[in-house]
Amino acid sequence: MSKIKITLVKSPIDRPERQKLTLQALGLNKLNSTKEVEATDSIRGMVRKVSHLVKVEEA
Repeated sequence: MSKIKITLVKSPIDRPERQKLTLQALGLNKLNSTKEVEATDSIRGMVRKVSHLVKVEEA
């Protein structure tokens, strides 16, 4: 599997609870925090739900 690098670039304040929980599940807590994860279908779906808050790069 390939890896993707996810960076939180916008604040989850004043967002629906579901989006906050998705970011928490991805391991993104603070602004500009970055995680490198496997690019599975479930991870890609989670990223798609919060795509307006994160920046994604192929690693």
